[in-house]
Amino acid sequence: FCYTRREEVIDYVKRKYGEDKVAQIVTFGTLAPRAAVRDVGRALGMPYGKVDSVAKLVSSDSSSIEEALGNKDLHELYISDNEVRRLLDVSRGVEGMPRHASTHAAGVVITEKPTWEYVPLSYSGTGVVTQFDMNTDASLGLVKFDFLGLRYLTVIHDAEREIRKKNPDFSVSNIPFDDKETFRLLSEARTDGVFQLESGGMKQVLTRLLPTCFEDIVACIALFRPGPMDSIDSFIARKHGREKTVYKTEKLRDILDVTYGCIVYQEQVMQICRALAGYSYARADIVRRAMSKKKTDAMQAEREAFLLGCLENGVERSTAEEIFDEMVGFAKYAFNKSHATVYGVISYRTAYLKAHYPAEYFSALLSSVLDSSAKLKEYIDDAQKYGVKVLPPDVNSSSEDFSVSDGNIRFGLLAIRNVGRQFAGAVVKERERGRFSSFDEFVTRLNGNEINKRTLESMIKCGAFDLLGVTRSSLLSCYETILESEQGKRRSNISGQIDLFSLDSADKSVSVGAYEYPKLEEFGLKELLILEKESSGMYFSGHMIDSYSDAISRLKCDKISDIIASFADEYSNDRRYKDKSEVTVAGIISSKRTKITKSGSTMAFITLEDRFGEIEVIVFARQYSQFSGEITEDNAVLVTGNISFEDDDGVRIILSSLSPISAVKQDEKLEKEPENPSPRRIFIRVPSIFDARIDKIYRIAQLNRGDSEIALYDEKTGKYSAMKGIKVSSDERIVRRLEEIFGEKNVILK
Repeated sequence: FCYTRREEVIDYVKRKYGEDKVAQIVTFGTLAPRAAVRDVGRALGMPYGKVDSVAKLVSSDSSSIEEALGNKDLHELYISDNEVRRLLDVSRGVEGMPRHASTHAAGVVITEKPTWEYVPLSYSGTGVVTQFDMNTDASLGLVKFDFLGLRYLTVIHDAEREIRKKNPDFSVSNIPFDDKETFRLLSEARTDGVFQLESGGMKQVLTRLLPTCFEDIVACIALFRPGPMDSIDSFIARKHGREKTVYKTEKLRDILDVTYGCIVYQEQVMQICRALAGYSYARADIVRRAMSKKKTDAMQAEREAFLLGCLENGVERSTAEEIFDEMVGFAKYAFNKSHATVYGVISYRTAYLKAHYPAEYFSALLSSVLDSSAKLKEYIDDAQKYGVKVLPPDVNSSSEDFSVSDGNIRFGLLAIRNVGRQFAGAVVKERERGRFSSFDEFVTRLNGNEINKRTLESMIKCGAFDLLGVTRSSLLSCYETILESEQGKRRSNISGQIDLFSLDSADKSVSVGAYEYPKLEEFGLKELLILEKESSGMYFSGHMIDSYSDAISRLKCDKISDIIASFADEYSNDRRYKDKSEVTVAGIISSKRTKITKSGSTMAFITLEDRFGEIEVIVFARQYSQFSGEITEDNAVLVTGNISFEDDDGVRIILSSLSPISAVKQDEKLEKEPENPSPRRIFIRVPSIFDARIDKIYRIAQLNRGDSEIALYDEKTGKYSAMKGIKVSSDERIVRRLEEIFGEKNVILK
């Protein structure tokens, strides 16, 4: 196993053994029966809906289209519909053929001599690869090394680094493996973001199993696979004493007692072969290798030898046959215990960190899924259940990635659109010289570090400069002027072209902290939310759907996150939602893409999102012509349709009807300011009522309205005076900003 950046590990291997002695392995994607039908249907120009209905009749378990024709419905279509018959006949001709070549997810060969002396090579986007797949490479005597990149190793490493900031002696290697809080978290299935244990089906197993020791976690990981999972019910019932543990023969007791008589690990199959059939270690390992490569035919070839060995050791033939048949069924997806144990360690460590250090853990977890807005939403929602908030980005507080800030999580600069790693790093490094006191100072100090208009615009829109006391509307109206002025100064200074005629204009250029910003009224809440979503993929000031929450609660809609979760687990047979289930979901249309069909009509693909998830909705031509007026971005709608699930395309909804959510007027609630249940007053001590810093309070109040009044204490006169017409949020980040301006001892919240 290695950290997320697998490429770095491969580069290290190349440096160690030689660039010409290392090559990644190619893998060929072949046309499975269902994929063949879809690709051929597309090539023949058949309607999507018709091809989709035929493809769904081809079972994903079918080894060939010929086998799939055993389905009565598909066979009748084949007989009665000439177009379908042609589709399937052509598909039969191409199934099993290579569809594309790609790089093996983990496989690398390391050779004694240059690789080209053993195998032909080629070049892909990721580097040099073999032209033969792993099986052919192995038959040539080459050894395949797997470098498996696990994102969660990086998550643990980053979380550990954050924890050490407040607990320098902490090490994840020293945590106890009998921690009650960790096992309580697992038993309650609060495992979103926990390695290997976050799928819906796995959560169901955890709530039934109620793990109490590390061995339970290892067994759970190994059991939750198509072959061994048939034993889950017995394993759980026997663990809790509801079912008696039985063995087909007493010779199995010492081997299977730790797993309550269930075959769970490859090593147990090896022990069974040795104890019952008298196999040598080497021959037992051949059986294990056959299992690990899912070679059922190789397992069957051992059948007679196994039965004969069992008879010689006093095991009845019928019992031996039952045991062997169980091993063959198990072999398709068997885990070896060493693999499951390593996974179990990572699972336990992530669960421990989540239970004891939620802010640090979620910070690392969010940084690991920066490119997945769906996962970001899911984990942010989960973090809030632990009392951990995600604070908006701030140039004076945000790190490159997500970071911990007073028990909460600060949004990372890299998560802002159009902000690159080099620029984000430059911001953090420059801040070490001193905090930024104004927007123009920020531009001045970062000028020359790949700063550009798109980057600044995105940072303004998501609120990264809010705490500097200038409204986003004001900054968006002048940021280009400030940037161009600073860039002009820099060019002039570099070229040395300042002369007598340019001195006057040079004196008038923007200086640090001296720029007069236009005093524009801040955008309304709706506009702010749109800007935040556009620039960061998230809402910080609320959510567009919040204004319709009362209406949605009355409508009893299906949750998008629940629909997605039902299909997240490939092994679960107990799904709340299934393919073709009718659902009704409410959300905001966040994106829309139209397409002209062959008949010349228009269809659309829209993304519908609620607070905690998003899903694609397919709108065919007839529905689009009927509802096109309502299918606009940022519109709140109620969608009714049927679920369409495919392995390649994921979960989608085929729209049947759509209507606006009109039970609640949009402006009535969206523009309403959030209520503070307990308004408080902020007292600020200043040397004089004429202190220039007081102007910053007005700017902060414009951006962060609330119910808290502000009272100034004039040290010179010893009098208090209220700032009339000014009410600000008493959120801790606002109080901290005021403390930064006036000093920590000069700001009191009562």
